[in-house]
Amino acid sequence: MAAMSTQQIAAQVSQLVKDCENYRDELSVDRIKAMEYYDGTMKDTPADANRSKVVSRDVRSAIKKVLPSLIRTILGNDKVVEYEPVNEGDEASAEQATDYINYVVFPESDGYDALQDAAHDALKLRNGVIRWWYDKKRTVQVSRHTGLDEQALVQLVADDDVEVLEQEQYAEQVDTPQGPQEMPFFNVKIRRVSEYGCTKLAAVPLEEFLIHPDAISIDDSPITGLKTRLCRSDLIAMGYDRELIEGLPASGSDIKEEEEEFTRRRDAFDENDSIVKALQEVDYYELYVKIDVDDDGIAELRRMCFAGGLAEANLLDDEETDEVPFADLIVERRPHQREGNSVTDDMAEIQRVKTVLMRQTLDNLYWQNNQQPIVQEGVIQNPESVLNPKFGQPIRVGQGTDARAAVSYNVVPFVAEKSFSMLAYLDQEATDRTGISDASSGMAPDALQNMTAKASAMIEQAGIGQTELMVRTFAQGLRRVFKGLLKLVIKHQDKPRSVRLRGQWVTFDPRHWNAEMDATVNTGLGAGTRERDMMMMQVVGAQQEKLLAAYGPVNNPYVTPDNIWNSVSRGVEAAGLRTPNLYFTKPTPEQIQQLQQAAANKPDPEMEKVKIKAQADMEKAKLDAQIAQQRIQTEAQLEMKRIEQEMALKRYQIDQEINLKRQTNAAQMLTRDPVSETHIGGEPG
Repeated sequence: MAAMSTQQIAAQVSQLVKDCENYRDELSVDRIKAMEYYDGTMKDTPADANRSKVVSRDVRSAIKKVLPSLIRTILGNDKVVEYEPVNEGDEASAEQATDYINYVVFPESDGYDALQDAAHDALKLRNGVIRWWYDKKRTVQVSRHTGLDEQALVQLVADDDVEVLEQEQYAEQVDTPQGPQEMPFFNVKIRRVSEYGCTKLAAVPLEEFLIHPDAISIDDSPITGLKTRLCRSDLIAMGYDRELIEGLPASGSDIKEEEEEFTRRRDAFDENDSIVKALQEVDYYELYVKIDVDDDGIAELRRMCFAGGLAEANLLDDEETDEVPFADLIVERRPHQREGNSVTDDMAEIQRVKTVLMRQTLDNLYWQNNQQPIVQEGVIQNPESVLNPKFGQPIRVGQGTDARAAVSYNVVPFVAEKSFSMLAYLDQEATDRTGISDASSGMAPDALQNMTAKASAMIEQAGIGQTELMVRTFAQGLRRVFKGLLKLVIKHQDKPRSVRLRGQWVTFDPRHWNAEMDATVNTGLGAGTRERDMMMMQVVGAQQEKLLAAYGPVNNPYVTPDNIWNSVSRGVEAAGLRTPNLYFTKPTPEQIQQLQQAAANKPDPEMEKVKIKAQADMEKAKLDAQIAQQRIQTEAQLEMKRIEQEMALKRYQIDQEINLKRQTNAAQMLTRDPVSETHIGGEPG
């Protein structure tokens, strides 16, 4: 197997570029027309001489209605993109990459401007193209410093990037602990040279973008790149050999490309301007080509740069690369095609018809207000009063001439009033085609007249649905941008970087991150009205509260702390406030773990209720037992007392009986007759 020569490579690339340029020129016709319609020139609908030249701006109006919703939905989020781990152990790096790209890299890369420009191109010209690259900058700063002592001077010039241009020394008397002394001071002029690299994002002008006509996407295109014009000084500043660059031919004349460029820039410059003449430009190609250089049967992706042409002698760079740093963004897909549908495709015919209709309507009004006079020749003494009439100016006719016969006016029927219903029909047709209306662009449905609230809501929802589809289609293309941006950061940031984030200094070291992490562009809110978004988040929050109440905060299978934070932050964003951290604080993982441990150690309320009830039952049983025991003891005591009382009563009765018998016996003894006793005792014989 023999490797391809540089001449063979250049020949194949040249043929591919010709195919791309022919394809670009075919699409350029439609793009020029779209830009003309947006700007209101409409060269394909010329106005008649001395007639109305008004132009309906329906394309511009529709794009300006839908563009804020699209941008607000994507860029209105605090986190435009979130990175997802693809391997075990990527969780921490995915979270760090999300913060670093959103809050540091994306703003530094001019990402907001790039996304807005690409969205505008996609809505107007079918496709928006974004490219990303690593830009190394070399800055030179010259400054003067006065009144420096020796120590301050040494600290100032200690850096290798500092060069002393001028130095002046003088002495001054200063007070020291040892007394007044003369000390040397310096005035210096220095130059500081520093190099700084950062990632960049930019929307590519479509007349500069090259892609193969057979490609359905950038991934399957055999060649992708851009053709632009750079000054020779710019190429030399990029590091190319000066002798080689100065020997390259100047840019030729590409009629199609120049026409599209002039249309896009609205003839902002003149090619004969002295500045353009002084800075001679050279055609510069940055191409990403799939080509089998080593003849192993597999095409490799290579980055090739040409200047001044596509021959072997014009090849400046040729190296292998791992990705094509371009992303193709659309708002409406065409199946099996790379080009999407634009708002211009739907609205161009409407704008053309409305333009003609409005011109004829205004012409009819002009004829009504300025009727064409019919004058009998020779009978008007002052013809200028008829040709150039003025208020109060008399029209003089000859003696004996009937003034009504001398001057009359051509009667033109008034049909302008019938045009308004046609204009209303065309507006409705535009809404049906695009889904873009006053309701879907943010106006309250109640503002629509002669329409029920339900009908207004249906129209609003229909428009929002189409806008949401545009947003999601556009966001799908942005995934490629953010994945490429992450790879760029991992490749080129060669040391950790400390930045201030959320009021704290955080250090990021992308070198250890996984470059293949997946990216998700946040499009959860913003496609509809703010009231609709806030209502949605209120419903989500209420459902989360129910699930927390039902299953508790610990090991809840439905709601986690991250879910709660997402709900709170999205609610703040739906209210139009971009930074939820100003109003709520996201807990750290350590705080969440502490709360979960505290909640886990906290007794279960239901178990506590059971324990309290059991303890209460035991206390009640003890109390009942004590009461029963006391009752038994009391009854026993009462029984003992009763027995004792009965025994005492019996003893008392016995004692009384004994006493009574004694008393009775005593009484008997006292009352017994003595004679009888004697008789009894000494009875005579």
